[in-house]
Amino acid sequence: MSVLARRPRALRGWSVALGIALAALGFLIAAQVRTEAPRVRYTTLERAPLMETADQLQAQQAGLQASILDLRERIREAEQGTQGSSALVGSLTAQLDEARLAGGLVGLTGPGLVIQLEDAEGPPPDGQNLTDRRVNARDVRTIVEELWLAGAEAVSVNSERINGLSGFLDVGESILANASYLVPPYQVIAIGEAGVYDRLTASPGFAEWVRARVQPYGLRVRYAEIPDAQIPAFAGAVQLRYTRPAPTPTATPAGSGPAATEAP
Repeated sequence: MSVLARRPRALRGWSVALGIALAALGFLIAAQVRTEAPRVRYTTLERAPLMETADQLQAQQAGLQASILDLRERIREAEQGTQGSSALVGSLTAQLDEARLAGGLVGLTGPGLVIQLEDAEGPPPDGQNLTDRRVNARDVRTIVEELWLAGAEAVSVNSERINGLSGFLDVGESILANASYLVPPYQVIAIGEAGVYDRLTASPGFAEWVRARVQPYGLRVRYAEIPDAQIPAFAGAVQLRYTRPAPTPTATPAGSGPAATEAP
C-alpha cells in the first residue's frame, strides 16, 4: 500500500519537470523567431550595395582589360611600322651619336696633348702680388679656347669635360668649372689630329698669353704629347634656358615673292 502511494507522487513530480522543460523550450523557440526577422531584413538591406560595388569593380576591370589590349595592339603596329624604316632609324641613331659627341656626353680616347699649368715659384718680386703669380680662371679659359682653335676635338681640365656650356670662375685659390672646384696644378688634356701642338704654339693668341702671363709673372707651363689621352664624358646637366630650335623656313610659292628685276 505504501508503494502504490509513493508512485502517484513520482508521476506528479515527473509531470511538473516535463512541463517546465517544455515551457523553457517554447520560450527559446519564440525568442529565435523574433530575432530571425531583423537578421534576414539586415542581410537583405546590405546585399544590394555589395552587389552594386561588385558590378562597378567588374566594369572597371573590363575597361582596364580593354585598355591593355588596345595598348598591345598599338605596340604591335608600331613594331611592324618600324620594320620597314631601318634606314631612317639608322640615320636618326647616327645623328643622335653626333649630337652626343658634340655635347661631350661620351667619353673619348685618342692621341692628344697635355698642358700643365702651375703657379709661379717663390715669393713675388717688387711690384707684383701673389695673386698675379697664380693660375686663374682666365688663364685656363685662354688655353682651352686656343686648343679648340688649334683643332682639338675634345678638352678636359683636371678630368672635368669642357663643352659649349662650360664656364670658368675664380673662387678663392681654386677655379669653378661645371659646378666642380678645381685646384692646381691644372692639367688641360686635348684630343685632336696631329699638329695641334704646332698650331697652338704658332697661334697669335697663345703667344700673347705667354708674353702677358708666363714671362712677366713666372707661371709654369709644361707640354707632353701622348698617344692615348683619356677624356671623360660631361657629368653636368645639359639644360638650355634661353634657346629654342629655329623655325624651319617654308618654301615661297612661285609668283608670291617680290617681282625680280633685271640688271640693265
